[in-house]
Amino acid sequence: MQPCLTALSAPRREDLSTRSAEPPVEPDANRSDDPSGGAGAAPGPARIRPVSGRRLTILIADDHPVYRQGLERAITERPDLDLVGSTADGRQALERIHELEPDVAVVDVRMPGLDGLKIVSAVQRDGLRTRVMLLTGYEDSGAAYKALAEGAAGYVSKASDHTELCDSIVAAGRGETVIAPQFAAGIATEIQLRETSERPALTARESEVLRLLAEGRTSARIGEELHLSEATVKTHLHNLYEKLGVSDRAAAVATAMRWGLLE
Repeated sequence: MQPCLTALSAPRREDLSTRSAEPPVEPDANRSDDPSGGAGAAPGPARIRPVSGRRLTILIADDHPVYRQGLERAITERPDLDLVGSTADGRQALERIHELEPDVAVVDVRMPGLDGLKIVSAVQRDGLRTRVMLLTGYEDSGAAYKALAEGAAGYVSKASDHTELCDSIVAAGRGETVIAPQFAAGIATEIQLRETSERPALTARESEVLRLLAEGRTSARIGEELHLSEATVKTHLHNLYEKLGVSDRAAAVATAMRWGLLE
């Protein structure tokens, strides 16, 4: 059975690889599960074993009470997960993360008080060990890319069933970055677009000035060859430096070569 989530190892988010389920975790002898089950207890893929065999501590932050309560039930039914807190407010979620230091915080992208992306940024800024996995009801690859770039441990659809969500939480807790499959292709496209957009767009005249600059011409000589005043050449050089993000000729040529602007 093909898993419906894609897990990435944290150091290389751009290398998408499918995660296969591992053997089920042995139930905790001191824990009694509800035999009636629930949405998260339905038969499905084998559960993922958490790090060191211990239960992962989990905080939930979602302002939709019905969804939040369903996820709470699913997590408490898992012998490998320990629900330590739940909140409907973003600012309170960040306070609880500081206070409780859960292994994983499962946070809705859109939250009152403080949204999910800002919580991710704050956790990264404050150097907290909690990994933040974002939940969303919207298919926005741009938002998914931004969340992962900020340091989110995962970007998962709220349409996923409880077994998939809990498996994703465990994967996030052991250091993987988890992406719902519907976002994977979009994120790859976002990466390609952003890499392309980093290459500056030069005017035809700026390209001519850059070519002569690379050949070692002085501003005066460039002006003679292009029939421009030296002041105009210097204006073009200034614009080139700004576009290339450099401050001198040598750096301009090196950067232009790296981006293939002199080919």
